[in-house]
Amino acid sequence: MKEINTNELNIDEPLKIRCYPDPILRAPTELVADFDEKLALLVDKMRLAMGISDGVGLAAPQVGITKKIALVSYEDKFYVLINPKVLKKEGEQDGDEGCLSFPGIFAPLKRPGKISVAAFDASGKEQLYEPEGFLARVFLHELDHLEGKLFIDHLSPLKRGIIRKKVQKNNAPGENRSDKRHGAVE
Repeated sequence: MKEINTNELNIDEPLKIRCYPDPILRAPTELVADFDEKLALLVDKMRLAMGISDGVGLAAPQVGITKKIALVSYEDKFYVLINPKVLKKEGEQDGDEGCLSFPGIFAPLKRPGKISVAAFDASGKEQLYEPEGFLARVFLHELDHLEGKLFIDHLSPLKRGIIRKKVQKNNAPGENRSDKRHGAVE
């Protein structure tokens, strides 16, 4: 599947989750420059795709868009992270992670326990977030996507190889799996 042109978004057509090994998941992302109606539509469509997939986070590359946009929804709060930057990392936590782009696959990962992130919201207003625990984990997971980094990149080569083989066995390469429900960190 090719990248989606944000100028051609169809309001009635849902965004589809891209699954590993789709190359768009590794593609460089661009800064968002225009905070306009097209961006608001894209954020709404991403939020819908994340909700349909039972995710707590979603990054633009996961729906075929190479822009620095990530969404997080946790404990009745919704975060829009546009052009985000991690300012600080503290502590450490262990926990299982999964990903909408790796349906049904989970692995234990170490992540910082607390972070500070500066980002813009959909209206272009700069925000500062200081998530801790699971929320920090989700933020970092989504921000990794914006750098072409996947959660399996944090694993040992052996564990990465096991997951790659499992993905190859269970899914056709680049197959769109948005028709299935996912229980993942994202």
